[in-house]
This record gives sequence, C-alpha cells and structure tokens, in this order.
Amino acid sequence: LIIQGSKDEWVRCHDGDLPYSRDVKSSIKYHRNITLKGYRSLVYSGDHDAMIPFVGTQAWVRSLNFSITDDWRAWHLDGQSAGFTIAYSNNLTYATVKGGSHCAPEFQPERCQAMFRRWISNKPL
Repeated sequence: LIIQGSKDEWVRCHDGDLPYSRDVKSSIKYHRNITLKGYRSLVYSGDHDAMIPFVGTQAWVRSLNFSITDDWRAWHLDGQSAGFTIAYSNNLTYATVKGGSHCAPEFQPERCQAMFRRWISNKPL
C-alpha cells in the first residue's frame, strides 16, 4: 500500500543537491556557542564507526574545555553495557553506543532509543 505523496525510495545521502556548503573546517565554535547559551546537548558516537571514530569526537568535545560533572562511566540497558558516557558543565553529555557504527540508530536502535529517552527526560544515562 502506497500512501499518496509518500516516496517510493528512501535515499539517505545526497550529493550536490542540497543547499549547504561542505567547507566547514570545524564545528567547535557552533557547539561552544549553543552550550554557552545554556542549551542542553547530547553528542554521541557509535563505538564501531570507521568513518568518524569515537576518539575523534571525544577529542573535539574535550577541546571545548568544559569541566567534568559526571566522569567517564559505562551506561547500561537491560543489565548490559550499552556504551560509555561523560557529562560536562554547560549541559553537554557525550556518549558512545556499543556496537554502533556511523549510523548508530540504524544498527543499534534499542540502545539509541534508550539513550535519547533518558537524555530528553533529563535522566542519567
């Protein structure tokens, strides 16, 4: 059953047909700006991401130089480790998703949903 107006095919990535520039050298100033304004932010990485390894994301989060409010620790789902997390001042949370790749929600939907539900509900991971 096809609903009128729906797409037959879902295309995840586009090349050259979206109105944006690919030349942003660093997004650090944007993240610093929104967190300094008090907005909560969740940054996460799959721990099996070969395109953007979690250690790279972890390094740029550290480069913001926010103080740690909840040190690096495992977070769990159903009694099993689901990844690791750390919380910083300025409402910034960084987490990894165990077994997640570049598109972690695609390959680890339960873990990503649990992570997001806890974060959006202002509960610890």
